[in-house]
Amino acid sequence: MESQAGSHGNGSCITADMEQGSIESYRYYLSRRTLFQMLSDRGYNVPHSELTRSLSDFRASFGHNPDPSRLRICLPLISSPSKKILVVFCGTDEIRKAVIRVIFQQINREGLHRLILVLQSKMNSHARKVVDEYPIKVEFFQITELLINITKHVSVPKHEILSAQEKRKLVNKYKLEDKQFPIMQKDDAIARYYGLEKGQVVKITYKGGMTDSLVTYRCVS
Repeated sequence: MESQAGSHGNGSCITADMEQGSIESYRYYLSRRTLFQMLSDRGYNVPHSELTRSLSDFRASFGHNPDPSRLRICLPLISSPSKKILVVFCGTDEIRKAVIRVIFQQINREGLHRLILVLQSKMNSHARKVVDEYPIKVEFFQITELLINITKHVSVPKHEILSAQEKRKLVNKYKLEDKQFPIMQKDDAIARYYGLEKGQVVKITYKGGMTDSLVTYRCVS
């Protein structure tokens, strides 16, 4: 698998980057960059400077052993600036309910409609219960899931999320119901990347092979 780490084109450059600084800062850099790309793809207002930030700039800002609390991201939706998403990096200790409660107490919920927790360890069942009771949608990603952007891999076809209006046009054109679409599970890696909800439809375009392109649609279940 070809990762798109930094601006480097081969493994030797990546190894050199790690040798010049801590592996910990490199992991934070890669995961945070993927998050900015993900949020941009979801329609949030991501500063261009964050999408192009280099590893050396990241280390200059956050050091070689970054404090996870300084890595938080809070961005508004371009289409509805009053709606914001917050990303919180958790520490390396086991995630207990006390940790989750502290995070929730520190959050300003005004305008917040979604929260992403980046985990580096397991979350116990008591902590999970506290999360389930939180009034805002909470997503989880292990930091290892964010070291590469899966949508940029050469083997992954193009995915486009249909708007509600685009879905209606498609359904009316072909006289379809949700249950007649091929299924994309809600926990599918692509569905999680885009933060998709049940009932949303994804247009997938495959290129190459025996045909120039093949288009299919999947409905999140």
